[in-house]
Amino acid sequence: MSVFDALIGQQPVAELLQRAAWASRIGDPELPGPSAVASDMNAGGATGPNATASVETAPDSSTTTDISSAAMAQAWLVTGPPGSGRSVAALAFAAAVQCTGAVPGCGHCHACTTTLGGTHPDVIRMDPRSVTISVEETRSLVASSYTFPSVGRRRIIIIEDADRMLERTTNVLLKAIEEPPRDTVWILITASPEDMLPTIRSRCRHVALQVPSVEAVAQLLAGEFEVDERTARATARIAQCHIGRARALLRDPQVAAERAALLRETLDVSGTADAVLAAQHLLDHYPASAGAASKSTGSGGSSAGAGSGAASKNTASTSARSGTGAKKGAKAAADTETDTELAEFRASIGLGERESGSASQRAQIRAFEEQRKKRAVREDRDYLDRAMLDVLALYRDVLAVQVDAGVELINADFETQIIAAAAASTPELSVARMDAVAQARRRLAANVAPQLALEAMFIDLASPAPAPASAR
Repeated sequence: MSVFDALIGQQPVAELLQRAAWASRIGDPELPGPSAVASDMNAGGATGPNATASVETAPDSSTTTDISSAAMAQAWLVTGPPGSGRSVAALAFAAAVQCTGAVPGCGHCHACTTTLGGTHPDVIRMDPRSVTISVEETRSLVASSYTFPSVGRRRIIIIEDADRMLERTTNVLLKAIEEPPRDTVWILITASPEDMLPTIRSRCRHVALQVPSVEAVAQLLAGEFEVDERTARATARIAQCHIGRARALLRDPQVAAERAALLRETLDVSGTADAVLAAQHLLDHYPASAGAASKSTGSGGSSAGAGSGAASKNTASTSARSGTGAKKGAKAAADTETDTELAEFRASIGLGERESGSASQRAQIRAFEEQRKKRAVREDRDYLDRAMLDVLALYRDVLAVQVDAGVELINADFETQIIAAAAASTPELSVARMDAVAQARRRLAANVAPQLALEAMFIDLASPAPAPASAR
């Protein structure tokens, strides 16, 4: 088993990273190089330091003899769409570089298991919990990059969501990436190389991941969750090949219920009142119970531009009440978790429940609470963006039906509603609705108030379809 086996549908990337891991061994007298292992395997050797390598993982001498130190870089930029496995690739590469087995990334040695488990002392993984990465956090990473490895072969620093660094923060990082210590490797992760400043991009080796195929994701899901092939393929399409999202849909029925409720209400929005309610439900993290209560009648054949009248008002009222109750329950749970976190933090700095502490301790508590607020903002933004991607996929399906694109629907479980929505509007209107979703995503990224951005989006989605030509 190799650490790169977890990279689903990314064979070229796995080969590139393993090649670099081989190159990192050049000049290391304690570990075999690619040519040595290949020679042992080709000769059928069963003794010596390379004997633990299997035939399946042994390097091919025809592809390893030309590996040079140029294959390894000290700064990497890993990019790819959400769900493609960017973090998995970065962690697998870190494990392969630290690996002490006969083949880099063996997956069995102590270095591999501790790196993948997040306990290797020389692998620092920064997963920002707030909207931005601060200058102070970056300076701390830069300082640690000049520390010699304690037990590993390299000091590896992984920065998730590196695009969250502001320009002044990036400038702090620039020098460290430009002239890093010999034993330090930087790995930056982001969605697109355009998210990083050109000065950073030019100093990193770029690794681009692609969206894995439906077949690759379905095969993974079928093996992990023991579901049939049809269910696995349908889940992979619904998740738009986002592996983490697909796992969540199968692991947690609540996630699947929230998605279904969101799509039902989106298709049922028919006016400003519905739009405001839909926005509020989404801001409340759209509890599935609220969606089920509000759409328990008439959801099977709902379509865009339908559902007004007394029945709609009654279900909207029910939804509002259910949403309010669910929100209060969620808030109570969140408050309990917050109190627990604060109590644990106070204990970690030596403060009891009622002690005010010194000025320094009070400053630490204020910093902790500020960081927690930033984390909550980021979690909300991530949730809303994921929900809007589901809405965008819904109207992509509507448009595909309207133009007879001949492609599989992403939301095949909503085929009846999608066909009805397609018949009730035009391709031009579907494109305009997709543009409205994209505009809402841009507004949220620009720090527009979420409620205003979502209300504007749903109002645009509720725009009535144009009258048929014969009626004009």
